[in-house]
Amino acid sequence: MRDCREGQKAAFSGIEPSQDVLFFTRPLQQVFYKRHRGGLMKSTANSSHPALSGADGLAANTGDLVLLIGRIFIGWIFVRSGYGKIFDIAGYATTFPARGLPPFLAYIAVPAEFFGGLAIMLGFATRYATLIMSIFLLVATFSSHRYWDFTEAAARRAQDSNFYKNAAILGGVFLLFVCGAGRFSLDNWLRKQR
Repeated sequence: MRDCREGQKAAFSGIEPSQDVLFFTRPLQQVFYKRHRGGLMKSTANSSHPALSGADGLAANTGDLVLLIGRIFIGWIFVRSGYGKIFDIAGYATTFPARGLPPFLAYIAVPAEFFGGLAIMLGFATRYATLIMSIFLLVATFSSHRYWDFTEAAARRAQDSNFYKNAAILGGVFLLFVCGAGRFSLDNWLRKQR
């Protein structure tokens, strides 16, 4: 990543679109220029207060690695859960009517869960995978973890935990949709092959 200061803006005009550039235009604001669709895309990262800006540099320097680790953790949840189902989709489909879902949806949901999780882990078609996984999570959460339908305290507590766990995973999936897969991904490798 190339570092440019306020007085060196003239140097920016000679930067190739494939280079990532970091401008410091004023205190506590970092302006990043990244390659996007053949041009440069601007993105800013502001600290809310000088006392809270200590982690900004760490975040900027480790962002791609953290995205990789986050993708692996989020994707692994789906791969692990989908792996056991993918070899017996018909058996799993028998549980769908009790959830208020038609059994044929198992033939869509199980491959989406397994291969969507794999795509997230590998960073392949990440934004499309996150859209699919968002739909999967919403359907799974509201069909399988309706904690408000349970009267027994232990079952209600378990479903409540699963409902909000899925909501948290959905938040992570939304962040991946916005941030993309990062540098350590098949998406980035394929982008370079163009």
